[in-house]
Amino acid sequence: MKSRVFKLAPVVTGVLLGLALSSGAALAKGDDDNLQKLGAFKTTGAPAMKTVEQNTKYAENLRKMLKNITLPDGFSIELFAVVPDARQMAVSRNKATVWVGTRKTTVWSVTDRDMDNVADTVQEFSPSVKFDNPAGVCYSPDGFLFVGERNRVLMFPAAEFFMEGSDTVAVPIVPQGTLIPPEEESYNHTARVCTIGPDGRIYISLGQPFNVTPAEKVDLYRKVGIGGIVSYKTDGSDRRVEATGVRNSVGLAFNPKDKSLWFTDNQVDGMGDDTPPGELNRAPKMGMWYGHPYTGGGEVRTNEYKDQQIPKELAAMYVKPQIETIAHAADLGMNFYTGDMFPKKYHGAIFSVQHGSWNSVKPKGPRVMVTYLDSKGNATKMEPFADGFMNKNGVYLGRPADVAMYVDGSLLVADDKAGAIYRISYNGK
Repeated sequence: MKSRVFKLAPVVTGVLLGLALSSGAALAKGDDDNLQKLGAFKTTGAPAMKTVEQNTKYAENLRKMLKNITLPDGFSIELFAVVPDARQMAVSRNKATVWVGTRKTTVWSVTDRDMDNVADTVQEFSPSVKFDNPAGVCYSPDGFLFVGERNRVLMFPAAEFFMEGSDTVAVPIVPQGTLIPPEEESYNHTARVCTIGPDGRIYISLGQPFNVTPAEKVDLYRKVGIGGIVSYKTDGSDRRVEATGVRNSVGLAFNPKDKSLWFTDNQVDGMGDDTPPGELNRAPKMGMWYGHPYTGGGEVRTNEYKDQQIPKELAAMYVKPQIETIAHAADLGMNFYTGDMFPKKYHGAIFSVQHGSWNSVKPKGPRVMVTYLDSKGNATKMEPFADGFMNKNGVYLGRPADVAMYVDGSLLVADDKAGAIYRISYNGK
């Protein structure tokens, strides 16, 4: 791994210098000097990494809260780490470090150094980089960390190697202002998620910022992939729009068996407490359309477009959801279970989370769900797996945001309300 990193040094330096000199690729404010220094393996003078204390009264209170969680027989849930604002997770290969994105300005590295299934250190990752909503993190099989921000994608060629210090090689493979048109930047629906596909490309969801996309934005958004999923080669070249008609997906994963892309999608608000449904989708092939803005979830037509005929071009590409979920539960992160700790019935199943509603009169979610597939790779049933993150008065004790399989086959659950990661393990027969 070390030899590959140093082989990259001239390329990294050239890329960074080229970006800094290009008038059309402005970097995030304050980033240009630091990124050039990092690419040349020079120190930036960045402050020491922030750390999050783990042995606190707050951690003990979270452990008490977890006693409310119900699971199938033989399963247990424990606190893995206190991680403020935890969103998408990515698990590394060698150190078993868990990279954790947030919707703020920090990416965390979470490491169980003695491998007792409780994290020992939670540290700020690469404080020399000025992150902007770095919610999406994903990790390639050959050890590269990718971070999807509001309008940039960074690659860290040796994150696991350099994680102990404040300076880490960082390459803007999708420079600031080029993931989406700068004039389309928003504070809404901009928590990117990413995953590495079986083809070696990086796939990134791009939520559209409106409740329902207005007519004057539809053509532009379809063209650039806003309200959809885009992909790149891992050097940032060869951008493709892989899916459109997606309102706001915050969960992507490929089925390792048939290589198909699956994703969650959040439905339109304001249409009623029990409609429209959320979605779990499977892409039969790339380039298909998933309904928005003509549909608000499932096949329920939006008020704004209900009197308009769906264009034939789109209707021919329409893919209906594999599973329609309960309205306004906010289905977010998902992953396929590929471990061997859990009983066989869960092998190849999808674990996903419901973040919980923000505006339903009757609160819904939050919980961890499991979806089973048939022999053809289609979803057959979704059911609750971990429940109890809401008290009897409808107040959220936690809000699951993502799931990831840990190195031992257990399941990690990120909670951005409590600011924590939990570990679900199986101890039964």
